[in-house]
Amino acid sequence: MLSQKLFEEISAKISDTIAASPAKDIEKNIKAMMASTFSRMDLVTREEFDVQQEVLVRTREKLTALEARLARLENQLFPEEAQAKTEAQAELGHS
Repeated sequence: MLSQKLFEEISAKISDTIAASPAKDIEKNIKAMMASTFSRMDLVTREEFDVQQEVLVRTREKLTALEARLARLENQLFPEEAQAKTEAQAELGHS
Protein backbone atom coordinates (compact mmCIF):
# COMPACT_ATOMS: atom_id res chain seq x y z
CA MET A 1 0.00 0.00 0.00
CA LEU A 2 2.81 2.37 0.90
CA SER A 3 4.69 1.64 -2.32
CA GLN A 4 1.57 2.33 -4.43
CA LYS A 5 1.07 5.70 -2.76
CA LEU A 6 4.75 6.54 -3.15
CA PHE A 7 4.60 5.56 -6.82
CA GLU A 8 1.55 7.79 -7.37
CA GLU A 9 3.26 10.76 -5.67
CA ILE A 10 6.40 10.34 -7.74
CA SER A 11 4.33 10.01 -10.91
CA ALA A 12 2.39 13.18 -10.07
CA LYS A 13 5.60 15.12 -9.37
CA ILE A 14 7.15 13.96 -12.65
CA SER A 15 3.99 15.01 -14.52
CA ASP A 16 4.03 18.41 -12.82
CA THR A 17 7.71 18.87 -13.64
CA ILE A 18 7.23 17.97 -17.29
CA ALA A 19 4.19 20.24 -17.57
CA ALA A 20 6.19 23.16 -16.16
CA SER A 21 9.32 22.46 -18.23
CA PRO A 22 10.46 24.43 -21.27
CA ALA A 23 9.95 21.29 -23.36
CA LYS A 24 6.20 21.60 -22.92
CA ASP A 25 6.32 25.24 -24.04
CA ILE A 26 8.41 24.30 -27.07
CA GLU A 27 5.91 21.58 -27.96
CA LYS A 28 3.01 24.04 -27.71
CA ASN A 29 4.85 26.60 -29.85
CA ILE A 30 5.73 24.04 -32.51
CA LYS A 31 2.13 22.81 -32.66
CA ALA A 32 0.85 26.38 -33.02
CA MET A 33 3.42 27.13 -35.74
CA MET A 34 2.52 23.97 -37.65
CA ALA A 35 -1.21 24.67 -37.38
CA SER A 36 -0.63 28.18 -38.71
CA THR A 37 1.48 26.88 -41.60
CA PHE A 38 -1.07 24.21 -42.52
CA SER A 39 -3.93 26.70 -42.48
CA ARG A 40 -2.07 28.91 -44.98
CA MET A 41 -1.37 25.94 -47.28
CA ASP A 42 -5.04 25.61 -48.20
CA LEU A 43 -5.16 21.88 -47.41
CA VAL A 44 -8.32 19.78 -47.25
CA THR A 45 -9.23 17.22 -44.66
CA ARG A 46 -9.41 13.54 -45.50
CA GLU A 47 -13.18 13.68 -45.05
CA GLU A 48 -13.50 16.54 -47.56
CA PHE A 49 -11.26 14.66 -50.00
CA ASP A 50 -13.35 11.48 -49.70
CA VAL A 51 -16.58 13.42 -50.28
CA GLN A 52 -15.17 15.07 -53.39
CA GLN A 53 -13.89 11.73 -54.65
CA GLU A 54 -17.40 10.27 -54.34
CA VAL A 55 -18.83 13.28 -56.20
CA LEU A 56 -16.28 12.74 -58.98
CA VAL A 57 -17.18 9.05 -59.29
CA ARG A 58 -20.89 9.88 -59.60
CA THR A 59 -20.11 12.62 -62.14
CA ARG A 60 -18.07 10.21 -64.25
CA GLU A 61 -20.90 7.67 -64.16
CA LYS A 62 -23.39 10.31 -65.31
CA LEU A 63 -20.99 11.46 -68.05
CA THR A 64 -20.61 7.90 -69.33
CA ALA A 65 -24.39 7.44 -69.37
CA LEU A 66 -24.89 10.75 -71.19
CA GLU A 67 -22.23 9.87 -73.78
CA ALA A 68 -23.95 6.54 -74.45
CA ARG A 69 -27.32 8.27 -74.71
CA LEU A 70 -25.92 10.86 -77.11
CA ALA A 71 -24.37 8.13 -79.25
CA ARG A 72 -27.73 6.31 -79.46
CA LEU A 73 -29.52 9.53 -80.43
CA GLU A 74 -26.88 10.34 -83.06
CA ASN A 75 -27.24 6.82 -84.46
CA GLN A 76 -31.00 7.30 -84.72
CA LEU A 77 -30.76 10.75 -86.34
CA PHE A 78 -27.74 10.12 -88.57
CA PRO A 79 -27.55 6.35 -89.26
CA GLU A 80 -25.29 6.69 -92.31
CA GLU A 81 -22.71 8.73 -90.37
CA ALA A 82 -22.82 6.21 -87.53
CA GLN A 83 -22.22 3.37 -90.00
CA ALA A 84 -19.27 5.21 -91.55
CA LYS A 85 -17.82 5.90 -88.11
CA THR A 86 -18.18 2.23 -87.14
CA GLU A 87 -16.45 1.10 -90.32
CA ALA A 88 -13.61 3.59 -89.85
CA GLN A 89 -13.05 2.34 -86.31
CA ALA A 90 -13.10 -1.27 -87.52
CA GLU A 91 -10.40 -0.48 -90.08
CA LEU A 92 -8.24 1.03 -87.33
CA GLY A 93 -8.74 -2.05 -85.18
CA HIS A 94 -11.11 -0.45 -82.66
CA SER A 95 -14.33 -2.04 -81.62
